Amino acid sequence: MLAEPEERIFLDARRHGIVLLRPLSRALAATVVGGALLALAWPLAVAGAALMALGALLSVRAVWRWERTRVVVTSEKVFVVYGTWRRRAKAVRLGAIDAVELDQSLPGQLLGYGTVVVGSLALENVSAPKQLCRLVERLAS
Repeated sequence: MLAEPEERIFLDARRHGIVLLRPLSRALAATVVGGALLALAWPLAVAGAALMALGALLSVRAVWRWERTRVVVTSEKVFVVYGTWRRRAKAVRLGAIDAVELDQSLPGQLLGYGTVVVGSLALENVSAPKQLCRLVERLAS
């Protein structure tokens, strides 16, 4: 599913950083509660330390998943690659694309992210979705 040697890569990008907002907020909440518990007596201090460690792990996991997920557009296909231990890819060939759709919420319009649907493939929370739509439409025609 990855790009073949004869394919030309036009875009290789991460998803928009907005995907980090929810998991990093949860990690921050766990860390803050853990820090407050850490200041208390022995049994609660242990739980506080565990919550702080959990917050750190949640942060690392979220950033790692964001870093390892790529949206790729080549001269032959559009695909998303994700995963670390098991790399997976979902792709659609440019020749099979009959429509390209853009879905952007108001925050997405303000911050520059959205969902682009290319055939049967939904690319969620991509940066600069209008440019991605134009690129795919140009290559598919």
